[in-house]
Amino acid sequence: MSESVLKVENINVYYGSIHAIKGISFEVYEGEIVTLIGANGAGKSTTLNTISGLLHPSTGSISFLGESLAKVQPHKIVEKGLAQVPEGRRVFAQMTVQENLEMGAYTQNSGINEDLEKVYSLFPRLKERMRQTAGTLSGGEQQMLAMGRALMSRPKLLMLDEPSMGLAPILVEQIFDIIADLHRTGATILLVEQNAQMALSIANRGYVMETGKITTTGTGQELLASEEVRKAYLGG
Repeated sequence: MSESVLKVENINVYYGSIHAIKGISFEVYEGEIVTLIGANGAGKSTTLNTISGLLHPSTGSISFLGESLAKVQPHKIVEKGLAQVPEGRRVFAQMTVQENLEMGAYTQNSGINEDLEKVYSLFPRLKERMRQTAGTLSGGEQQMLAMGRALMSRPKLLMLDEPSMGLAPILVEQIFDIIADLHRTGATILLVEQNAQMALSIANRGYVMETGKITTTGTGQELLASEEVRKAYLGG
């Protein structure tokens, strides 16, 4: 078995009096794509925001590369090699494509030009628009930019929050092709996605979340073949 990159153990997360995450545990191993699927409001994004240090669990533990993330500031978590592409993309609209990418490299001291070239080879569309302000890009281009910006931090784990949200079907396929390409180059990815069919088709393993709990787990193929999962999430 590969090395464990991320280990989440029995975390509970509250928003005020709302119990948003209820004792979930899961692991991500090096070189895997692991997906969390579930309906809107199941707690998927809350889980990622807790791993990133934007929210804090009231109980349980999160460790990254064998080190506890308790009380670690979000920017320090990025420095350790954990990058999140947020839901809604959140690019810096007034800055150019290249400036957005350079912002992603703030944890790096050298090799930034080589990293830019890697991102541009992965997303040729961004290279064409490198001088354009990010706010003028299409939704698909902004998603590519958000992913490219995260890759500039050289993450050991890339967390993607709803990368296909609001995109036309042809762009959804493009984004998932890029995620699969990243995986082939050895990237470790934790993917939160409402498009369960697409997510499970590229994932090594998946976890189904319902109202803050993990209810089902299996390989991507097992979950795709599960009648229960098909009925609930795949419209079959």
